Amino acid sequence: MDHQKLVKDCLKGKIQAQRELYEHFTKEMLGVCYRYTRSIRDAEDVLQEGFVKVFHHLGQYKQEGELGAWIRRIMVNTALNFLKRNKKYQQEMYFTQEYLHPVADDNPIIRIQAKELADLIRQLPHGYQVIFNLYAVEGYSHAEIGELLGISDGTSRSQYSRARNLLIKWIESFSSGKKIMYADQ
Repeated sequence: MDHQKLVKDCLKGKIQAQRELYEHFTKEMLGVCYRYTRSIRDAEDVLQEGFVKVFHHLGQYKQEGELGAWIRRIMVNTALNFLKRNKKYQQEMYFTQEYLHPVADDNPIIRIQAKELADLIRQLPHGYQVIFNLYAVEGYSHAEIGELLGISDGTSRSQYSRARNLLIKWIESFSSGKKIMYADQ
C-alpha cells in the first residue's frame, strides 16, 4: 500500500481513501487501544476518537517515518486522555510516593506464548499495565511516561519494575504449572 498517495488522497477529501486508511489500520490500532482499557467497548471508543484526531491532524503528518507509527502515537495519547477523563480508571491510575518500595531485578529465562503473556499483562493492576505498555511495548522513556501521566520518572521506573517483577512471578508460576495468584487475590 502506498501510504504517501493514500495520505494525499485523504487530504483531498476522497472518502474511499479515508475508508481505506481506516480499514488498513483499524485492527492493529484497536489492539493498541485495548492494551490501555479494560473492555473492548472502551477500546472501540478510544479507537473512534483516535481516528477522528488522525483525520483532523493528517495534514501535520510530515511523511517522515512510518504512517502506522504516527497513528499509533495518536492512539496511545488518545487512550491516556480517555483514562484521565473516566472516573472508573482515575483511581487505578493514581500513584503516590508513599507506596513505593525497593524491588528485586530478577531475570528468569522462561518460555511463554505471546497470547499467554498478553493475558498476564492484562491482569496487572491498571496503573502497572499502562506503564508497562508505554515502556516495554510502545518504547516511551520513563521521562516521557512521567510527562504523559503527570508523575515523576522515578515513579514510572518503580511502577514498571513492580509490574515486571509481578509478571516474572506469574510467569514462573505459569511455567511450573502452579495456580497464578493475581494482584487482586
